[in-house]
Amino acid sequence: MIQDHFVVPQIEGVTGNHHNLSHHGQDRAKIAELQKIETGIVDCFGSLLGQMKEKSESGSTLLDNTSILFGSNLGNANAHHARNLPIFLAGGGFKHGRYIAREKKKNTPLCDLFVTMLNNAGLETESFGQSRGSLTW
Repeated sequence: MIQDHFVVPQIEGVTGNHHNLSHHGQDRAKIAELQKIETGIVDCFGSLLGQMKEKSESGSTLLDNTSILFGSNLGNANAHHARNLPIFLAGGGFKHGRYIAREKKKNTPLCDLFVTMLNNAGLETESFGQSRGSLTW
């Protein structure tokens, strides 16, 4: 968790807390503040990935040897919808640099990604939670 519910991030132009702003009700001012917060969070994530890419480990980079999952448990926080989640997968030897959209109407369980990550790390498993198996892309 990046921050607590009732903490106002120290970002210029932000006066509301992240949680309340995520329930913006289509209010343009709240959405603008939310964009500033989320841009800052993604910038920090990018910085972490850059630092990991610069570190060597066993003839590769730390990023190549580490799988990092970053995202949200809600695809639409304003409505508390847990579908079409915004998820980033970095490192771990996966083929990156692309956007993969799964079935919008028939959502793929996030647990399928967990199974894929476990298998990629050498922990062979067929299921995790409500998964239907490993992802292919």
